Amino acid sequence: MVNLVSPLLELPLMIGDRERVESALRASVQTADAYLTEIASHLIIAGGKRLRPVLAVAAAQVGTDAPVVDHVIQGAIACELVHLGSLYHDDVMDESATRRGVETVNAKWGNLQAIVAGDFLLARASEIAASLGNEVSGLLARTIGRLCEGQVEELRHTYDRGRTIPSYLVSIQGKTASLFATSARIGSLMAGHSRQVTDTITNVADAYGMVFQIVDDVLDIVATDEQLGKPAGHDLEEGVYTLPVLLTLAADTAESRELYDLLGSPLTAKERTKALKIVRNGSGLSAALETARSYAAIAEAACASLPASAATDALRRAPRALLDSLV
Repeated sequence: MVNLVSPLLELPLMIGDRERVESALRASVQTADAYLTEIASHLIIAGGKRLRPVLAVAAAQVGTDAPVVDHVIQGAIACELVHLGSLYHDDVMDESATRRGVETVNAKWGNLQAIVAGDFLLARASEIAASLGNEVSGLLARTIGRLCEGQVEELRHTYDRGRTIPSYLVSIQGKTASLFATSARIGSLMAGHSRQVTDTITNVADAYGMVFQIVDDVLDIVATDEQLGKPAGHDLEEGVYTLPVLLTLAADTAESRELYDLLGSPLTAKERTKALKIVRNGSGLSAALETARSYAAIAEAACASLPASAATDALRRAPRALLDSLV
């Protein structure tokens, strides 16, 4: 599997805080129904980088080296539960068989169970957010709405060769960057940072999320099947035309016209291989990475106004580290 590295994981206090997150995550889905608990715990037990909780903790640690308060951990797991719930639903929509090296919930228990369990995770996230106050509760609710809006924007352009770059950016800001931003914002709010610091941290995390998704979309084109743990070009096959593909289509070349003719409907294995080759050899990849670099620069510039700390430095380096992982 491709490893998207993050300097945030290197923070000295992060190891202990990650253990607190893991413990709280498992506890959050315990119910009187052992069957539901097993299903809801499935992807938690499978592991993960927990980047959204990590961002919440890092945001709380800006300007300090003190351990974070429990409200930060609770806010962090609320965001992770939203992420996990969205994965349960995504796997049903994509008919995915594996996730994080294990069977998906839908593959193991069925689509109906996966949908209900995903709803349960969202409900638990909302319950935890409500315990942290009206501002956090409202923020998380709006973010769940943003996730849906971003996903719908993507779905409405399935197999759409005329999809615009703004459509793509709006979609990934909603379905990916918004939850990163909310995770950091909740961590900052729970730590008691000023509004100015909180707004800046939110902008940093939003830019990080944009870089994260663009890099992930580039990897779907350039990485091998073994590195991805799934066939390269999966998005192309599903009719999801991401930034490298859209930028390749926008180039006025014989290759871009050939790609245009290939796309617009489901691909055979041979057509997917040909489409991947065109995108890999075209100018769209480098242009997509340049867009990601512009978001990394936004995050770096914003960090300059934050109080100095190890967490601030890690937040500044995190977007660029994602880009470096492609080298």
